Amino acid sequence: MRRRDILTGLVPGAVLAPWLSVMPAATAGAGLVFGQGQAFDRYWLVEQARGLAAAPFEEHRPRASDLLRGLDSGQYHAIRFKPAEALWAGQGLPFEAQFFPLGHYFDRPVAISEAAEAKARLLHYDPGLFESPDPAWLGSNDEGSGFAGFRLLTPLNLPGVYDEVISFLGASYFRAVGAGELYGLSARGIAVNTATAGGEEFPSFIAFWLQRPDAGRSEAVVHALLDGPSLTGAYTFTVRPGPSTEVDVQAEIFPRQPIERLGIAPLTSMFFFGPNDRVGIDDMRPAVHDSEGLSMWTGAGEWLWRPLVNPARVRVSSFVDDNPRGFGLLQRARDFAHYQDLDRRYERRPSAWVEPAGAWGRGAVQLVEIPTPSENHDNIVAYWVPEAPVEPGMQMALAYRITWGAEAPRRPVGAEVVATRIGAALDAGSLEPREDAQRIAVDFRGGRLDELEAGTPVGADVWTSRGAVENLVVRRIGREEGWRAEFDFKPEGDEPIELRCTLNLSDRTPLGETWSYQWTA
Repeated sequence: MRRRDILTGLVPGAVLAPWLSVMPAATAGAGLVFGQGQAFDRYWLVEQARGLAAAPFEEHRPRASDLLRGLDSGQYHAIRFKPAEALWAGQGLPFEAQFFPLGHYFDRPVAISEAAEAKARLLHYDPGLFESPDPAWLGSNDEGSGFAGFRLLTPLNLPGVYDEVISFLGASYFRAVGAGELYGLSARGIAVNTATAGGEEFPSFIAFWLQRPDAGRSEAVVHALLDGPSLTGAYTFTVRPGPSTEVDVQAEIFPRQPIERLGIAPLTSMFFFGPNDRVGIDDMRPAVHDSEGLSMWTGAGEWLWRPLVNPARVRVSSFVDDNPRGFGLLQRARDFAHYQDLDRRYERRPSAWVEPAGAWGRGAVQLVEIPTPSENHDNIVAYWVPEAPVEPGMQMALAYRITWGAEAPRRPVGAEVVATRIGAALDAGSLEPREDAQRIAVDFRGGRLDELEAGTPVGADVWTSRGAVENLVVRRIGREEGWRAEFDFKPEGDEPIELRCTLNLSDRTPLGETWSYQWTA
């Protein structure tokens, strides 16, 4: 059977049909135009994903025209959706939806429907919904035109003013913000074979259903169908905006073939440089990053903090665990002085924290760091990899929450690492830089540390997998600035070296999270 026949057999006359041929279009200037209603619920969506997985993968969505694919970033972002045409605009509902056109990197259309009262209506594409410096950039009502994605708006910062809170655009990427924040890092529906020899695969959301919001509730529900060479999936996102925005994710995954490395709840970010990593940097700014570290709360209750780096070559770090309680890519430095960038305002980029709903079993949080020559490229990925093999014929049920905000919703009871600084160690006599050692300073703040007097005997345990630690000292920086553990590190060999540091009292009582670092020559 052809794949079209399989899908048609699942639900006769289903909304799926347009995704397999040409995206339907409306008459130009008609505003929002919908197709006929079709039955829809989550069970139907799960069965669509199951049916897709039973057939070989085939890219059935038409590609955008050469003209649209040739738009540069500036041209593409000059295309604007008309706010008055937004879905649910002027209806007194807590959300509105606006749409992105095809163009630039976004060259495959997605089907977008409104869902209400167990029915769905497919939204037809119309160039008249957009404003553009050149009408040709909007395509036409034929194959190769359509929507690339959408964004939801809500009164996030001021009553009655609809601000963007979450967007879905490109492959399975989405990103959100809390009140007062700017877009930074992204999440994805799934990651497949990231940093493997065979190359990464990027499954895509090929269709969305936007649930019509209830007037009395401040949450939005989005359903999505995922498709890719190795798997399919049925997703439901529940979005709760606020000072921190929560996104609950429920997914059913159906593998088509064995997957070497399945990344669950993947986060993608950018780290260009910071106080711990400025090798080869000629920039007036002190730091440039959307995220500065990986935070992890293990199943055993330990808190880990791994500062990010821009490595010389791709590196992968695995933090093995059993039933993790949470992990995230965080932006802890919230002062403008840390970045000194009036345009990009990195101090307003959100952190993203992933918290499983239920037990995920044994596996590892994996951190992938990729070299980047500039801040224009995302080079950081973090996700959960289950230990159990992923085989075709399985059905994997996933549930977790991603919280986007200035602070993670879960934080160590004790002190947190707030800064890592690395530079040449100095000779004690001449104060000349040493060629065989680096000086590392790790600043901690919060918890019981804030209550200790300057003379309190605070110590540090520093462990290294190879090399030597010398001249360790722990001192109070100031009443509000926290405490610093500072030491010289003499590396040994050219292979990566693991370092760990924790603060404690004289009775060995730990005072906070564990600083974890990978040294590379």
